[in-house]
Amino acid sequence: MGRPGTASGPQAGADQQSRPKLPTQFVNFVFFKVDPAFRRLSADEQQKGKEEFTAVVKEYQGSGTMVNAYSMVGIRSDADFMLWRIAKQVETFQEMSHRLLHTGLGKYLEITYSYLSFTKRSMYVDKMDPEHQNPRVYIIPGMKKYLFVYPFIKTRDWYQLSYPARQGMMDEHIQVGSKYPSVKLNTTYSFGIDDHEFVVAFETDEITDFSILVQELRETEASRYTLRDVPMFTCVHYPEVMDCLNTL
Repeated sequence: MGRPGTASGPQAGADQQSRPKLPTQFVNFVFFKVDPAFRRLSADEQQKGKEEFTAVVKEYQGSGTMVNAYSMVGIRSDADFMLWRIAKQVETFQEMSHRLLHTGLGKYLEITYSYLSFTKRSMYVDKMDPEHQNPRVYIIPGMKKYLFVYPFIKTRDWYQLSYPARQGMMDEHIQVGSKYPSVKLNTTYSFGIDDHEFVVAFETDEITDFSILVQELRETEASRYTLRDVPMFTCVHYPEVMDCLNTL
């Protein structure tokens, strides 16, 4: 799913040179599971641990790293909350994680999933909105109540198809997506830097709109070239980190 890729070939090179270069964003979706022992601590100890964790997040937010918090308590059994982080350097994620895991809360956390990716322009032209590539190169997350995240891999056969054949299938894919304006798509890329090729994140205020969109996309031609697109995460956004942690 999504509208993946960056242009290739002579024409693609010319197109890229004519467009202003936007800074690359490195993206990380990190999922945490809380040890039940944390809930057996006194209320004061729990509060102190959450305050320490929140303080680290706010420090990085204040220095230019985008961090958005999402809860999955009661939704998934393998993760309780997630931080969607966007930074200029991969090392920022490493430094921040080290500090978070040494807070009072962090000592009771296990990272169950972590996906690394980055932003770049799509190689496929959105004929309904040719300028859609620009906002997708620079992501500003956290605008909607719900976030749906999943990594995916295309089959090798997909990459053996001609560019016009792939563009034709993506035209259908894009047309289906345009029927659901309430769903915002963020496509990021993981070729060579993680186990998957793409990580996509859909934002919406309407869960059912996203579910119906996914169902309809299953019937498109491009869908047959998806090798794997799980796990899928349904995440609830909390504008304040502490409010997210209070769901634990």
